[in-house]
Amino acid sequence: MAKGIYKRGNVYWIRYSGLDGKIVRESSGSDKFREAEALLIQRRQAIKEGKQPELIRITKNYTFNELISEYLKWAERQMSFTSKQGFINQLSEAFGNLPLRRFNTMLLEQYQTERLQKGNKPATINRHIATLKHAFTKAVDWNMVEGETLKRVRKCKLLPENNRRLRYLSKEESQALINTCSPHLKPIVITALNTGCRKEEILSLEWEKHIDLKHGFILLDITKNGERREIPINQTLRDTLQRIPRRLDSPYVFVDDAGKRFKDVKRSFKSACRKAQG
Repeated sequence: MAKGIYKRGNVYWIRYSGLDGKIVRESSGSDKFREAEALLIQRRQAIKEGKQPELIRITKNYTFNELISEYLKWAERQMSFTSKQGFINQLSEAFGNLPLRRFNTMLLEQYQTERLQKGNKPATINRHIATLKHAFTKAVDWNMVEGETLKRVRKCKLLPENNRRLRYLSKEESQALINTCSPHLKPIVITALNTGCRKEEILSLEWEKHIDLKHGFILLDITKNGERREIPINQTLRDTLQRIPRRLDSPYVFVDDAGKRFKDVKRSFKSACRKAQG
């Protein structure tokens, strides 16, 4: 795929440097590569001529029900539609014809509280919020709402689910582990500690496809049901990612000296664990 063009869902996005040197990410609003390529060429030509490109303006104030109407058409093609349909219907009942631009973090947190008071489990409410976040991601792709609204929606944190049996490392244990890591392993471990992602998810991360430093998220696709996971990037992880040199010969975040992605770090990780335990 051409540099500066990438996909989010079925829609192509473009990436280019604005007049001020800052990176601009813009939806082409199309699922056709050639149309995205033409838009990118147009934007770069405008910058070359010293003009600030005028981004696509959304004039209509779409409502939540209008988004859900389009989202249902898209979701029908997904394997997860049956389980997701119930969440979508309940969200539609709650927000109805509320304009998309009215959505913010407080509104969603109030929704979480109301559902808890009605006896819903945190895990169920989290599925509602995850579905809503994904619907708003599609809304931006479809030019139904601006990215700023999506940014506010994404800030709503999921509720803790008290059904995990994992043992979490203490702050001291985490730091001890980081201190014993080899240079190539350290950013991988920091990513794992700050995201909870699985090993294969971390080693498969690509800069253009998954890392959104501007909005502060790692975006992951779940192959099983087609949903997109959005993992917040905290300051520790941001600092770590920004220190990693980006190679022109590889799209991956974590690569060896030859520019190839790491397939496994089991041996070096076990070694770091042994050293950390003293």
